[in-house]
Amino acid sequence: MRLGVTMFATDLAMPVQELARAAEERGFSSLFLPEHTHIPVSRRTPYAAGGGELPEEYKRTLDPLVALSFAAAATSRLRLGTGILLAAQRDPIVTAKALASLDHLSGGRAVVGVGFGWNVEEIENHGVPYGRRRAVARRNVLAMQALWREEVASFEGFEPSWSWPKPAGGLPVYVGGAAGPKLFAQVAEYAEGWMPIGGHGVKAALPALREACEKAGRPMAKVIPFATRPTREKLDYFAELGIEEAVAQLPSGPADEVLPVLDAYALLL
Repeated sequence: MRLGVTMFATDLAMPVQELARAAEERGFSSLFLPEHTHIPVSRRTPYAAGGGELPEEYKRTLDPLVALSFAAAATSRLRLGTGILLAAQRDPIVTAKALASLDHLSGGRAVVGVGFGWNVEEIENHGVPYGRRRAVARRNVLAMQALWREEVASFEGFEPSWSWPKPAGGLPVYVGGAAGPKLFAQVAEYAEGWMPIGGHGVKAALPALREACEKAGRPMAKVIPFATRPTREKLDYFAELGIEEAVAQLPSGPADEVLPVLDAYALLL
């Protein structure tokens, strides 16, 4: 069982390059960073994790691709992931270039966790109707994969084009979100795997995911429980299900808050 970590990287939190170096030194497999382009002050959308006040880090999140470039420069083995990239809120041509550049410069260590978003006004500020965010995210990911894969790529919205560098490591895509037929259809279509938040209910969801993959004529997708609070029992349970990697949640704070938690998680490796 491999164990990665995720943290809301902000202007007030432990510097990403220091966290990445500390995680690699302790034997963690990956570092994933989330994305919020901005948070409209209207707050029309309730906080997704149970309502209440929106945590401060949501307002202060660094751009994950810029931050991961610092993590790449500070490490040599750590896999560098977005967890998650809000694909419907991004220009696919520009984002494909940025992700391929990160993968190229890091020696093939980039991983693309994508999701659909929950903040209605944030999504709509990008010109995307909330009800179309899944379709737009799918279109953008497929467009990026065409640019990564093909020497001359074309897709809905742009004419045949060159785009280099090509990813060094294949740029695996994982889709984050709650289990369901719509999400599993997208996983089966274009992703290497599924990133369920926390990991609760994963066992019950596996048959539906397997069915979606079989219907698409592909092998079973990988599953990476994301932003989980790991214990030895939980990791053993994941391993029994055939899961090979989980990603543990770290607090968003200075080093004196983050490193003790990182050290406690390291005892599980």
